[in-house]
Amino acid sequence: MFPLQALTPERLSAQLDIPLTEARKVHASVQREDFGTRPLQGVRRETMQRLREHGTIPALSLVSEQRSQVDAFVKYALRTGDDQVIESVRIPLEKAGRFSVCVSSQVGCALGCKFCATGRMGLKRNLETWEIVEQVRTVRRNLPREPGARIHGVVFQGMGEPMANLDRVLEVIEVLREPCGLAIDARNVTVCTSGLPHGIRRLAREAPKVRLGLSIGSVRQDKRKRLMPISSAHPFDEVLDAVAEHATLTGLAPLWAVTPLAHVNDEFDDGAALGETARAFWERTGVRPRITVIPYNSIDAESDPFVRADDARHDTFVRGIESTGYRAHRRYSGGGDVNAACGQLAAR
Repeated sequence: MFPLQALTPERLSAQLDIPLTEARKVHASVQREDFGTRPLQGVRRETMQRLREHGTIPALSLVSEQRSQVDAFVKYALRTGDDQVIESVRIPLEKAGRFSVCVSSQVGCALGCKFCATGRMGLKRNLETWEIVEQVRTVRRNLPREPGARIHGVVFQGMGEPMANLDRVLEVIEVLREPCGLAIDARNVTVCTSGLPHGIRRLAREAPKVRLGLSIGSVRQDKRKRLMPISSAHPFDEVLDAVAEHATLTGLAPLWAVTPLAHVNDEFDDGAALGETARAFWERTGVRPRITVIPYNSIDAESDPFVRADDARHDTFVRGIESTGYRAHRRYSGGGDVNAACGQLAAR
């Protein structure tokens, strides 16, 4: 059986051997969530019979919907068919009624970044295409009932390393951007990574309009390796080469995200090294990376090895960046009171 919400009209047409015009109507109906409830004009009876025999619309079970009491972030815990729990976050955007969805691409994660709650889980499995698409559909289904409310963008920054499940992630992107379906502009989709060079290069070739996010940790290899074990297999210079190739091929500015940890990577010199690296990248590629500084969100009150850099240390770190003539932006990370903020997703 084919999960209908995970197929583009082209794939649906090829797999079920139906005309593309009919496949588009079926796709639109599935994404509107009225498939099977009313007749589809222009779709033959034999096509509907074939869909009933070979197509299905599986669902994830909504375990909980936790609304932050301090901002407009909402976290959704969803149960899969094999009893795994994943999490997604609804992110409010500046324009009223527009939202982005932070989706998970795996159950757990194998990379073990020390400042990420998901990294403590280990990897259980990759998510299927339909399971990722269904996260977006679930959030859309629960949007505020107000005129114009819609999903404007999607960021692959939830549980898991998207580049380690890139086949499925690329399929999801194709479904998201389908004009007769969810119609999410590829330029409003961001795929984030801890640093898998092959995946970064492939993303540039196969989804050139999609933006890239890179978790920095530290630009100093010794510190980065302690914070992000993947750096032992893929040193930062190797990762940076792949990011430069992505920027050159796509012309898109990469998002560099860094989280200052008190007395770990938040010194003036840490900031200066990051600023110098960004300037060198800009000179090399002609593309200016966007540095965002994200305050640390505690992942475990009892056994957390890290402490958020206080305002003074944060400012010292940022001054280090700015001493190179480069600017950084402080990013708001919401939903911390319900463990929905960056680094906190762990299906708790």
